[in-house]
Amino acid sequence: MCKLEKAKVGVVGLGYVGLPLAVEFGKTRDVVGFDINQNRINELVAGHDSTLEVDDKLLISAKNLKFTSNVADLADCNVYIVTVPTPIDEANAPDLTPLRKASAMLATVVKENDVVIYESTVYPGATEEVCIPIVEKGSGLKFNQDFYAGYSPERINPGDKVNTLTKIKKITSGSTPEIANFIDQLYGSIITAGTHSASSIKVAEAAKVIENTQRDLNIAIINEFAKIFNLLGIDTQEVLEAAGTKWNFLPFKPGLVGGHCISVDPYYLTYKAKEEGYQPEVILAGRRINDGMGRYTATQLVKAVARKKIHIDEARVLILGFTFKGDCPDVRNTKIIDMVDELKSFNMQVDVHDSWADASEVKHEYGIELVKNLTPNQYDAIVLAVDHTEFKEWGEDKIRTLGKQNHVLYDVKYVLPLGHSDLRL
Repeated sequence: MCKLEKAKVGVVGLGYVGLPLAVEFGKTRDVVGFDINQNRINELVAGHDSTLEVDDKLLISAKNLKFTSNVADLADCNVYIVTVPTPIDEANAPDLTPLRKASAMLATVVKENDVVIYESTVYPGATEEVCIPIVEKGSGLKFNQDFYAGYSPERINPGDKVNTLTKIKKITSGSTPEIANFIDQLYGSIITAGTHSASSIKVAEAAKVIENTQRDLNIAIINEFAKIFNLLGIDTQEVLEAAGTKWNFLPFKPGLVGGHCISVDPYYLTYKAKEEGYQPEVILAGRRINDGMGRYTATQLVKAVARKKIHIDEARVLILGFTFKGDCPDVRNTKIIDMVDELKSFNMQVDVHDSWADASEVKHEYGIELVKNLTPNQYDAIVLAVDHTEFKEWGEDKIRTLGKQNHVLYDVKYVLPLGHSDLRL
């Protein structure tokens, strides 16, 4: 193991997690940022981050940071940090393909005394049961004798300019006490909020996977409340505001739960639980509720359109927002697509507008052509699906100009004040 001051870091995967990490480490030490996507490398070399997580000026000033898609450029590193995606497949089972491929790639460059740290969200045990054996086999080195490992779960919140990397306490862990201390000091050199050293890699893995599982369940119960209150004719936001006057009431809101974390991570834990012979109940119940909210909101809109005596068949609907969260360009696993598909099943014509989303990515991943220019008096229904600041600034009057004289304005994300829309979740 190298000394802390001589650690040269290689970051594998330069997305929302990897890039901020590479830039921050690059302020004080030599860093190689690696990604298999050459287009991504090209934009970073040119000084632009399309995820908008890192300011272009900061990117250009990162003089100690080298971007590459050439594996050979990682050979001089002695600490490797893996930040590749860990998605789920169509059966909601963990897809560890990116993690396996990254481990196999690192096996070609890892050397004696090197340290491999994983940040990708996994189930407890995955690092030592899946990743490390791949590195061992490919490198011919023996774990905890020739090379070492650690796990430090990412806590990046895409689009959040307040709770940024250095301001979020970092969980760290290592495969031996000495390595655990080294990794804790390494992250401690950039994380101003401090670190928490877990007793084992498994504990760190488990801590990460329950963070988002807990949040998923909290949102699920609020979504269920919203369904009940809709049947009772009670405004959900009013109820939440009233209940929120109690000091220990948690301030969650109903909504569509998409993205690459909250809607994915619980399935990693339930997968491992089933593998160990335990059938999770509460976690999966929450997932069913949240996974069904896109279709539910679409059905609510259809009913509201019918109440307005608007012909459902061939009605024109405008959905404002397609990213999985507000003021963020990320469209991965967005649940807006469920709403779009459900409305189209009623033979409605659906347009989607989102200036934050990359139109080519939306077209490639979802087959949807984003509408760039909006024309007044065109729509029978308008859905505020994402709480972009832009839509908040538009306000009710501007948004309603896009609708026909008789239309429905559905505020799914509570963008507008109470009483400024026809329907809310």
